[in-house]
Amino acid sequence: MRIHAIIVAAGSGSRTGRKLPKQFESLAGKPVYRWSLDTFLADERIDTVCLVLPAGHLNEIRAETPGGHRLSLVAGGGERSESVRSAVQALTPADDDILLVHDAARPGLETDTITALLKAMEIHSAAAPALPMIDALKRRSGSTLETVNRSDLYRVQTPQAFRAGVLASALSHNGRNFVDDLEAVEAQGASAALIEGSERLSKITFASDFDKMGEMMDRQKTEFRFGTGFDVHAFEPGPGVMLCGTFIEHDARLKGHSDADAGWHALTDAILGAVALGDIGDHFPPTDHRWKDADSGVFLRHAIELAREKGWEVSHCDVTLICESPKIKPHRAEMRRRTAEVVGLALNAVSIKATTTEGLGFTGRREGIAAQAAATLRKIC
Repeated sequence: MRIHAIIVAAGSGSRTGRKLPKQFESLAGKPVYRWSLDTFLADERIDTVCLVLPAGHLNEIRAETPGGHRLSLVAGGGERSESVRSAVQALTPADDDILLVHDAARPGLETDTITALLKAMEIHSAAAPALPMIDALKRRSGSTLETVNRSDLYRVQTPQAFRAGVLASALSHNGRNFVDDLEAVEAQGASAALIEGSERLSKITFASDFDKMGEMMDRQKTEFRFGTGFDVHAFEPGPGVMLCGTFIEHDARLKGHSDADAGWHALTDAILGAVALGDIGDHFPPTDHRWKDADSGVFLRHAIELAREKGWEVSHCDVTLICESPKIKPHRAEMRRRTAEVVGLALNAVSIKATTTEGLGFTGRREGIAAQAAATLRKIC
């Protein structure tokens, strides 16, 4: 069984009042059709993608659209159903293959929707995303209104999924145009499922829709940065160590100007590195007596605040502690809780791990502790 995607982009899009057909207009930095095309091509489950275009745009789009052997371009027809028929004929799918038919004017396609459709196709012949009607419905007749019962009424979206044999048969036995491809198979008695739809799958129809969808797509383009940090502290006589804000009784302490919390020092450097703000020594030099025996949470909070001033916030962090002793696992839950509290994250966005060097190097000789950290930062303005 193979999975094929068809993107219908052959319409005139005249109701938007734009200079170009709506599928070729720019939206949040790229043509409307490219949002769906890029999502399908990024999904390795999709074997082929067929982009249906107005005949006059084939050469232009072919020259500017990457996709390799997985992408084919087909000229569409005057009506939507004709365009879908052309795509199905060009793909020549096996009857048991899955076809995902999608409107290019719905740029908010996400991988989760594809996954849900494929899951539904395990037991159905057709599936589509849909949203229940929540507004009151009225039918107007002259100057009077009649309330329409909205229960069991849905706004059906795309992509719509079909067994290729079912859709091909429905399209070939009825030459008329359909409001959508699901209508074509309804008369065939095919088993169809409705999965949860999304406002992101709303269709661009009028000029005002570009602003609404542009905001949604800009949020999808949220920028991320990643930083890494590394820190080392030697042991010296003392009652225990401070790691990730947690005191652990031990036969030695970590030597340092501050509380020598290697885990939080590494994380501080990871955050500073992601925003290109130097390292912990630049902001808290060991020659400055203000930081003598200081709580490393001060450093961590400062790095977070500096990042926020630059328009970034921490969305995830991962710390690895490297030592033979003390044992980290009994204290890991508390370390995660303390780190989440200071960084301002949910517990499931904070990872604390521990490993050894199998007796090798200074940590293997129990001379000290090393830590490395990674931080993900999200652009907030």
